[in-house]
Amino acid sequence: MQRLILRPHNPDSRDLAMVANKMKEGAVVIFPTDTIYALGCLMTKKDSIDRIIKISGKKEKQAKLSLICKDIKTVADYTLPYSNHIFKSMKRYLPGPYTFILKANNFVTKYFKNNKKEIGIRIPNNNIVLELLNHLDAPIICTSLNDDELNEYFIDPNVIEESFEYKVDFLLDGGLGDKVGSTILNCVNNEIEIIRQGKGEVD
Repeated sequence: MQRLILRPHNPDSRDLAMVANKMKEGAVVIFPTDTIYALGCLMTKKDSIDRIIKISGKKEKQAKLSLICKDIKTVADYTLPYSNHIFKSMKRYLPGPYTFILKANNFVTKYFKNNKKEIGIRIPNNNIVLELLNHLDAPIICTSLNDDELNEYFIDPNVIEESFEYKVDFLLDGGLGDKVGSTILNCVNNEIEIIRQGKGEVD
Protein backbone atom coordinates (compact mmCIF):
# COMPACT_ATOMS: atom_id res chain seq x y z
CA MET A 1 0.00 0.00 0.00
CA GLN A 2 1.12 3.52 -0.78
CA ARG A 3 -0.21 6.09 1.67
CA LEU A 4 -0.62 9.65 0.43
CA ILE A 5 -1.28 12.35 3.02
CA LEU A 6 -3.44 15.00 1.37
CA ARG A 7 -4.74 18.42 2.39
CA PRO A 8 -8.55 18.01 2.68
CA HIS A 9 -9.37 21.43 1.23
CA ASN A 10 -6.57 21.70 -1.33
CA PRO A 11 -5.24 18.24 -2.27
CA ASP A 12 -2.27 17.85 -4.61
CA SER A 13 -3.68 17.37 -8.10
CA ARG A 14 -0.50 15.65 -9.31
CA ASP A 15 -0.77 12.97 -6.62
CA LEU A 16 -4.40 12.35 -7.48
CA ALA A 17 -3.67 12.23 -11.21
CA MET A 18 -1.10 9.51 -10.49
CA VAL A 19 -3.62 7.54 -8.41
CA ALA A 20 -6.26 7.95 -11.13
CA ASN A 21 -3.87 6.51 -13.74
CA LYS A 22 -3.25 3.51 -11.48
CA MET A 23 -7.00 3.06 -11.00
CA LYS A 24 -7.37 2.94 -14.79
CA GLU A 25 -5.00 -0.03 -14.60
CA GLY A 26 -7.08 -1.67 -11.86
CA ALA A 27 -5.80 -0.22 -8.56
CA VAL A 28 -7.99 -0.47 -5.45
CA VAL A 29 -8.05 2.61 -3.23
CA ILE A 30 -9.22 3.62 0.25
CA PHE A 31 -10.29 7.26 0.32
CA PRO A 32 -12.19 9.77 2.47
CA THR A 33 -15.64 11.12 1.72
CA ASP A 34 -17.74 13.72 3.53
CA THR A 35 -18.84 10.96 5.91
CA ILE A 36 -16.79 7.79 6.34
CA TYR A 37 -13.81 6.26 4.54
CA ALA A 38 -14.64 4.11 1.52
CA LEU A 39 -13.04 1.26 -0.40
CA GLY A 40 -13.30 1.58 -4.16
CA CYS A 41 -12.06 1.25 -7.72
CA LEU A 42 -12.93 2.43 -11.21
CA MET A 43 -16.40 1.04 -12.05
CA THR A 44 -15.27 -0.31 -15.44
CA LYS A 45 -12.75 -2.73 -13.86
CA LYS A 46 -14.58 -6.00 -13.17
CA ASP A 47 -11.59 -7.68 -11.54
CA SER A 48 -11.14 -4.70 -9.22
CA ILE A 49 -14.83 -4.80 -8.26
CA ASP A 50 -14.33 -8.45 -7.33
CA ARG A 51 -11.33 -7.40 -5.21
CA ILE A 52 -13.22 -4.80 -3.21
CA ILE A 53 -16.06 -7.24 -2.58
CA LYS A 54 -13.54 -9.85 -1.38
CA ILE A 55 -11.71 -7.31 0.81
CA SER A 56 -15.02 -6.20 2.35
CA GLY A 57 -15.67 -9.80 3.40
CA LYS A 58 -19.20 -9.71 2.00
CA LYS A 59 -21.04 -11.27 -0.90
CA GLU A 60 -21.83 -9.00 -3.83
CA LYS A 61 -25.49 -8.55 -2.85
CA GLN A 62 -24.49 -7.65 0.72
CA ALA A 63 -21.69 -5.24 -0.16
CA LYS A 64 -24.05 -2.27 -0.74
CA LEU A 65 -21.98 -0.83 -3.54
CA SER A 66 -22.43 2.78 -4.60
CA LEU A 67 -21.29 4.86 -7.54
CA ILE A 68 -19.49 8.10 -6.76
CA CYS A 69 -20.11 10.52 -9.61
CA LYS A 70 -18.41 13.85 -10.21
CA ASP A 71 -21.64 15.79 -10.77
CA ILE A 72 -25.42 15.41 -11.17
CA LYS A 73 -25.20 15.66 -14.96
CA THR A 74 -23.11 12.46 -14.98
CA VAL A 75 -25.67 10.47 -12.96
CA ALA A 76 -28.03 10.04 -15.92
CA ASP A 77 -25.31 8.14 -17.81
CA TYR A 78 -25.58 5.25 -15.31
CA THR A 79 -29.25 5.14 -14.29
CA LEU A 80 -32.66 4.69 -15.83
CA PRO A 81 -34.71 7.89 -16.20
CA TYR A 82 -36.04 9.35 -12.96
CA SER A 83 -38.60 12.03 -12.10
CA ASN A 84 -38.01 15.76 -12.06
CA HIS A 85 -38.84 15.68 -8.34
CA ILE A 86 -35.86 13.39 -7.69
CA PHE A 87 -33.62 15.49 -9.92
CA LYS A 88 -34.53 18.62 -7.96
CA SER A 89 -33.83 16.80 -4.68
CA MET A 90 -30.41 15.66 -5.89
CA LYS A 91 -29.65 19.17 -7.08
CA ARG A 92 -30.61 20.49 -3.66
CA TYR A 93 -28.71 17.98 -1.52
CA LEU A 94 -25.65 17.11 -3.61
CA PRO A 95 -22.74 17.36 -3.19
CA GLY A 96 -23.43 16.20 0.34
CA PRO A 97 -23.74 13.25 2.75
CA TYR A 98 -26.56 11.49 0.92
CA THR A 99 -26.94 8.26 -1.06
CA PHE A 100 -29.74 8.18 -3.65
CA ILE A 101 -30.83 4.64 -4.60
CA LEU A 102 -31.83 4.63 -8.28
CA LYS A 103 -32.48 2.03 -10.97
CA ALA A 104 -29.23 1.13 -12.73
CA ASN A 105 -29.06 1.05 -16.52
CA ASN A 106 -27.57 -1.73 -18.66
CA PHE A 107 -24.14 -0.10 -18.74
CA VAL A 108 -23.88 -0.58 -14.96
CA THR A 109 -25.50 -4.01 -14.68
CA LYS A 110 -23.03 -5.64 -17.07
CA TYR A 111 -20.23 -5.15 -14.55
CA PHE A 112 -21.97 -7.25 -11.88
CA LYS A 113 -22.39 -11.01 -11.67
CA ASN A 114 -25.91 -10.77 -10.24
CA ASN A 115 -27.14 -8.30 -12.88
CA LYS A 116 -27.57 -5.52 -10.34
CA LYS A 117 -30.87 -3.64 -10.81
CA GLU A 118 -30.36 -0.78 -8.34
CA ILE A 119 -27.36 1.34 -7.46
CA GLY A 120 -26.55 3.91 -4.81
CA ILE A 121 -25.45 7.28 -6.17
CA ARG A 122 -23.15 9.55 -4.17
CA ILE A 123 -21.53 12.93 -4.83
CA PRO A 124 -19.62 13.61 -1.60
CA ASN A 125 -18.75 17.14 -0.53
CA ASN A 126 -15.07 16.21 -0.31
CA ASN A 127 -12.36 17.88 -2.38
CA ILE A 128 -10.06 14.84 -2.39
CA VAL A 129 -12.51 12.47 -4.05
CA LEU A 130 -13.96 15.16 -6.34
CA GLU A 131 -10.48 16.08 -7.60
CA LEU A 132 -9.71 12.39 -8.09
CA LEU A 133 -12.84 12.07 -10.24
CA ASN A 134 -11.63 14.93 -12.43
CA HIS A 135 -8.83 12.63 -13.59
CA LEU A 136 -11.06 9.59 -14.23
CA ASP A 137 -13.26 8.73 -17.21
CA ALA A 138 -15.89 6.82 -15.19
CA PRO A 139 -17.33 6.91 -11.67
CA ILE A 140 -15.77 5.19 -8.68
CA ILE A 141 -17.62 2.17 -7.35
CA CYS A 142 -17.23 1.76 -3.62
CA THR A 143 -18.41 0.32 -0.34
CA SER A 144 -18.12 1.66 3.18
CA LEU A 145 -14.99 0.77 5.12
CA ASN A 146 -16.36 -0.89 8.22
CA ASP A 147 -15.69 -3.74 10.63
CA ASP A 148 -18.79 -5.93 10.76
CA GLU A 149 -17.58 -7.83 13.83
CA LEU A 150 -17.20 -4.61 15.82
CA ASN A 151 -20.13 -2.93 14.03
CA GLU A 152 -18.16 0.26 13.53
CA TYR A 153 -16.42 2.24 10.81
CA PHE A 154 -12.69 2.67 10.30
CA ILE A 155 -12.03 6.37 10.88
CA ASP A 156 -8.32 6.61 11.79
CA PRO A 157 -5.91 6.47 8.81
CA ASN A 158 -3.24 4.85 11.03
CA VAL A 159 -5.61 2.00 11.92
CA ILE A 160 -6.71 1.74 8.28
CA GLU A 161 -3.08 1.40 7.18
CA GLU A 162 -2.42 -1.35 9.72
CA SER A 163 -5.57 -3.25 8.77
CA PHE A 164 -5.38 -2.98 4.97
CA GLU A 165 -1.67 -2.53 4.24
CA TYR A 166 -1.41 -5.68 2.14
CA LYS A 167 -4.95 -5.64 0.71
CA VAL A 168 -5.20 -2.38 -1.26
CA ASP A 169 -2.92 -0.31 -3.47
CA PHE A 170 -3.45 3.22 -2.11
CA LEU A 171 -4.66 4.96 1.02
CA LEU A 172 -5.64 8.58 0.47
CA ASP A 173 -5.21 10.04 3.94
CA GLY A 174 -7.48 13.04 4.45
CA GLY A 175 -7.34 12.96 8.25
CA LEU A 176 -9.85 11.44 10.65
CA GLY A 177 -13.06 10.25 9.05
CA ASP A 178 -16.58 10.69 10.35
CA LYS A 179 -18.32 8.09 12.52
CA VAL A 180 -21.69 8.60 10.80
CA GLY A 181 -22.62 7.28 7.37
CA SER A 182 -24.66 9.01 4.69
CA THR A 183 -28.43 9.39 4.74
CA ILE A 184 -29.85 6.80 2.31
CA LEU A 185 -32.83 7.79 0.16
CA ASN A 186 -34.64 5.10 -1.83
CA CYS A 187 -35.90 6.58 -5.10
CA VAL A 188 -36.48 3.48 -7.25
CA ASN A 189 -40.25 4.02 -7.41
CA ASN A 190 -39.87 7.73 -8.24
CA GLU A 191 -40.77 8.59 -4.66
CA ILE A 192 -38.25 9.46 -1.95
CA GLU A 193 -38.17 7.19 1.09
CA ILE A 194 -35.62 7.59 3.88
CA ILE A 195 -34.28 4.12 4.62
CA ARG A 196 -31.40 5.26 6.83
CA GLN A 197 -31.02 8.57 8.61
CA GLY A 198 -27.34 9.41 8.57
CA LYS A 199 -25.30 12.59 8.60
CA GLY A 200 -27.46 14.43 6.06
CA GLU A 201 -30.63 16.13 7.27
CA VAL A 202 -33.77 15.88 5.14
CA ASP A 203 -36.62 18.39 5.29
